[in-house]
Amino acid sequence: MPKSTRVTKSKLPHPDLERVLVTEAAIKSRLKILGREISKAYGDQEITVIAIINGAVFFSADLLRQISSPVRFDCIRVSSYRNSTTPMGPPRLLDTLLLDLENRHVLLIDDILDTGRTLSVVIEEIRKRKPASVKTCVLLDKKVRRDVQIESDFVGFVIPDRFVVGYGLDFAERYRNISCIGVLKPDLQNPPEWA
Repeated sequence: MPKSTRVTKSKLPHPDLERVLVTEAAIKSRLKILGREISKAYGDQEITVIAIINGAVFFSADLLRQISSPVRFDCIRVSSYRNSTTPMGPPRLLDTLLLDLENRHVLLIDDILDTGRTLSVVIEEIRKRKPASVKTCVLLDKKVRRDVQIESDFVGFVIPDRFVVGYGLDFAERYRNISCIGVLKPDLQNPPEWA
């Protein structure tokens, strides 16, 4: 899996970014490869794709268009970070899934795998529903932050331990619409007026 890519500061797409880790072009290129890998893994088997939103909404929408296997789609909402750059307690499931998962092949999609706690909680919830299999796909993997021993089956990019925003990732529900993935300037992380 590719490491993150960088662009120069003069080409930053947003003034609140310190630097870009993954360009829009690199994301598009990697999604095509991930789509082929997932399609090859599942073949003609139908996949029940579950996206953890809000963060994975952009990634899921673009990735699904690259998958040739038949797909059912659902979303689940989980709260971890709230208005902080670090998780605020254990992840909480905020809603439930609508699709029946029993004997289905489930692909769980998330924007970032860092501590592993969110993915672990959602996988545990999915397994209660007796699926035929559960695999995971994450856009970003921040390996140095693991609290839980977990690895993703499909990974877009491995990134360093920096607080990133863009392409669905946010800080206090801001920056999701930036088309690349960048490091938020340190002085903008946890400002009191946003709390």
